[in-house]
Amino acid sequence: MDTSSGADVRVGSASAEASLFGPDSITWRVHADPVFPIGGVRALIMQALHPLAVAGVAQQSSFEEDFWGRLDRTGRYVSTLTYSPASEARKLAARIRGIHRRLQGIDPRTGASFPIDRPDLLLWVHCCEVDSFLSTARRARAPIGPDDADAYVREQLLAAELVGIPSELVPTSVEELTRYFRGVRSELRLTDEARRGIRVLAFPPMPKKISLLTPARPAWAGLAGLALVLLPKWARRLYRLPGLPTTDLAATGALRAIRSGLFVLPDRLSGPPQVRAARAQIELQAG
Repeated sequence: MDTSSGADVRVGSASAEASLFGPDSITWRVHADPVFPIGGVRALIMQALHPLAVAGVAQQSSFEEDFWGRLDRTGRYVSTLTYSPASEARKLAARIRGIHRRLQGIDPRTGASFPIDRPDLLLWVHCCEVDSFLSTARRARAPIGPDDADAYVREQLLAAELVGIPSELVPTSVEELTRYFRGVRSELRLTDEARRGIRVLAFPPMPKKISLLTPARPAWAGLAGLALVLLPKWARRLYRLPGLPTTDLAATGALRAIRSGLFVLPDRLSGPPQVRAARAQIELQAG
């Protein structure tokens, strides 16, 4: 689902309008963590297991031709909702709802049309993102305890409502989120569209110079592979991947090593400006 955004993201101005969340929220802590992008890739892989959700994406846009653009717009959407002034976040969410309202998809199996903004499809996308962002941060050993995890899921109710999901459908605790995935599992399967999407995700288009003269391609393939094995065991089984305990241990170890490495990067390389500013405000709030 397209989340194009041209909005500026401003964080940290004393005179600026407050954001929807804030430096004392669990949302800022989860979304400002260095492993957040890995959680985003995990969410995309997970979302592709719903046949109608992935069909809607495949039919509405050229995912392969605009891979980096879609990834960037999705990141900007989440950043705007998280850090920007509340009025900008609400305006962008309303714009996205308007785009989705006009779009229809075709069920590849039945030929029936369906609205892209069907609440159950929006809920699937939302829950995959919430689960992926949260579980990736926790597995990386971010300081997020059980109560914090429940608070994050509860805070994300606001993000769900902004995109048009009725509040009564949205999980507001980790336990409710787990029950949701248990209930939706019978609707999921590995389709041809999902296979194509994963191939593009693992081997996205890159300029020849970057692909041949830099380590960008193997680095991205490694990140995508890690995101894939971070999926829950039931999702890995749908992708025909092993669910061995050693796989989980290796993935968790690699993720924690990456997080530790990212913390020693120079500040200018540790993330977008709004994320660096958010981290500074979180530290100020905590200290």
